[in-house]
Amino acid sequence: MAFSSGTFQTNEPLLSELLSDIGKGAIQLPDFQRSWIWDDAHIRSLIASVTLSYPIGAVMVLETGGESGSFLPRPFAGVHLDSLTSPNGLVLDGQQRLTSLFLALMSGRPVPTRTTRGQETKLYYYLDMAKCLDPDLDREEAVLSLPESKVRTADFGRTVVLDVTTREREYERGLYPLEMIFNAVEAFQWNSGYKEYFKFNPGKVEFIDQFLAKIWLPINKYKVPVIELKRETPKEAVCQVFEKVNTGGVTLSVFELVTASFAADNFRLRDDWAERRERIAEQNVLRGVSSTDFLQAVTLLASYKRSRAPGSTSAVSVRRRDVLRLTLDEYKDNASSVEHGFQRAAQLLTRERVFDRRNLPYGTQLVPLAAICAYLDKQLDAHDVLAKLARWYWCGVLGEMYGGANETRYTMDIQDVVGWTEGNEEPRTIRDANFAPTRLLGLSTRNSAAYKGLFSLMVKQGSHDFKNANPIAHTMGFSLPVDIHHIFPRAWCSNNGVDYSTSNSVVNKAPLTSETNRMLGGSAPSQYLDRLVNTGNISRDRLDEVLATHWIEPELLRRNDFGGFIRDRAVKLLDAIEDAMGKPIPGRDSDEVIDAFGGPLSTGTPADLHRPRPVDPTP
Repeated sequence: MAFSSGTFQTNEPLLSELLSDIGKGAIQLPDFQRSWIWDDAHIRSLIASVTLSYPIGAVMVLETGGESGSFLPRPFAGVHLDSLTSPNGLVLDGQQRLTSLFLALMSGRPVPTRTTRGQETKLYYYLDMAKCLDPDLDREEAVLSLPESKVRTADFGRTVVLDVTTREREYERGLYPLEMIFNAVEAFQWNSGYKEYFKFNPGKVEFIDQFLAKIWLPINKYKVPVIELKRETPKEAVCQVFEKVNTGGVTLSVFELVTASFAADNFRLRDDWAERRERIAEQNVLRGVSSTDFLQAVTLLASYKRSRAPGSTSAVSVRRRDVLRLTLDEYKDNASSVEHGFQRAAQLLTRERVFDRRNLPYGTQLVPLAAICAYLDKQLDAHDVLAKLARWYWCGVLGEMYGGANETRYTMDIQDVVGWTEGNEEPRTIRDANFAPTRLLGLSTRNSAAYKGLFSLMVKQGSHDFKNANPIAHTMGFSLPVDIHHIFPRAWCSNNGVDYSTSNSVVNKAPLTSETNRMLGGSAPSQYLDRLVNTGNISRDRLDEVLATHWIEPELLRRNDFGGFIRDRAVKLLDAIEDAMGKPIPGRDSDEVIDAFGGPLSTGTPADLHRPRPVDPTP
């Protein structure tokens, strides 16, 4: 019984009709479907289920003709169409089953598949009639696959075990060729030939009649449940349905679905993106930009432009469904602007001393940044506009605003930031961003965006290397090994009972070359400072100037005063954070801060005024 709802309908066509439609091209696959991959064992098991009239699961088909059906179609494996045929439906679920059955039962050619060991082969499939009629045998034993030659051998090909290269040999062996089971003319001729071969022996006639009644006829009457999504189904629903029903496969990306949609209009999105990606990736910091990132940025820009059109009531949105609804014209109108926007974003990041993907705090923040840069374009040449964009960027990073619900923030930021440059109020990302002083002690690895952000702020401040006083920014610009290393070495901290969470925090770290870090070793700061001067590479006065570029008070290091150093540097880091975010950090003298750091972290508070910080007595 057929059933119809608002979004889909169901029916049960004969398997033969379904496979016939596949062969004629009336049913095809959307181009985003993966290739057919089933091996011989899967095919034989599937055929066995059909011969037993067991259900093999429903098939899901998308009706063509609507927006959701505007995907580039391609025929099933083994189907050869003389001309481009427009299908009536596209199979979303059931490709492996239907392809296997079409190739084995209707193509008339050997099935290109693989053995259980993964070796490529071509096979014909047969039913052992006697085994099919034996109720005590497993039906899979009755399904045979033979090589393309229709000869099975043993002893490395020296011994012929089975040969069905002629109809007479098929009759003799009682092997029914499945390639003709849905071809009424050939089936009738085979059945008649079988009876004639055995001279109409009553036993043989009865035997084949039983096979036809119990096996052949049920196969020809076998029906497959089909769920047909109506052409009005939106693209995002198609994508979601496809992912739900293909749980065993690779998740379908939004880029693949849009690629298939654009291909219906003869536009090769994959090729277009490959060219743009190559140009974008010339900037180290942009090398992680993905196809989905790019599509989101294009959609964001297109959506924002649409919302600003005279009389528009369109809301800015960049959710999955919005990307899937992106038209080809909108893509063409905005893709180049967005590509340029990514380039301008890279320029801004370089200005803020973010040189590569490894040190990029949030890859996700590139999406709205690129779209904003694309929209503002030449306005970014104005210092005030660039300063505002930089402030928004640092609030997003240091306020750790891009950890989740990014699509909502994308739409909010492009409206707020552009509006801000036009004289409106500060963006909500800036207003909502906050940095708790005690957060400094929780930043210890690159897993945190704020940790990587502080690394870049240190480089932007003008940090120089301890050993030779070379600017760190200059060193990183030549891709030399620079990382963030301990100022009070880990070994010294461990030997002196310093709390690990404090000693390993960003407060006790600075950007240095690997070579310099090896020179510091595990020594006390007072010792490695003397060692640096004694090498003759740098004078004491110049070394003090270099330390100051890292917000380090030299005398605190020479006294090995870890507590005083931590408090003094935390004050300076918070000052730098306030400057980058353009807003004060509250709670710098709160009880929580005093308990964590041994004193307040107010601006300009001398380290000597802090009370001594308790030291963990356990080494």
